[in-house]
Amino acid sequence: MSLQLVRAQDLVQAKIYESEEQVIQDALRHFLLDRPDLRILVAVYRYRTDEELSLARSAAIAGVSQERMKEVLERHGVSLRLGPASIEEARAEGDTLEEWLDASPD
Repeated sequence: MSLQLVRAQDLVQAKIYESEEQVIQDALRHFLLDRPDLRILVAVYRYRTDEELSLARSAAIAGVSQERMKEVLERHGVSLRLGPASIEEARAEGDTLEEWLDASPD
């Protein structure tokens, strides 16, 4: 079977997924699990272009520790924005870190 012959709408019509958006999200998730190099590139891009994105959140996107993310960003010539700008941002970083730790395999 050629995977190129299967369309997102086929999976919806077969009632495997509820929407094409769900098919795409699941496919993207599996694709990025298979390609950690792309997760890192996306995390670098997002950190560079989204000033609201914290180091902790970019590390979670990349699937690496914050220390490793600092190294990756520096290697890509991206200046670090260290420290939360507000209490809300500090809480969000803590929540992100907690989510990442909960999702990490033992």
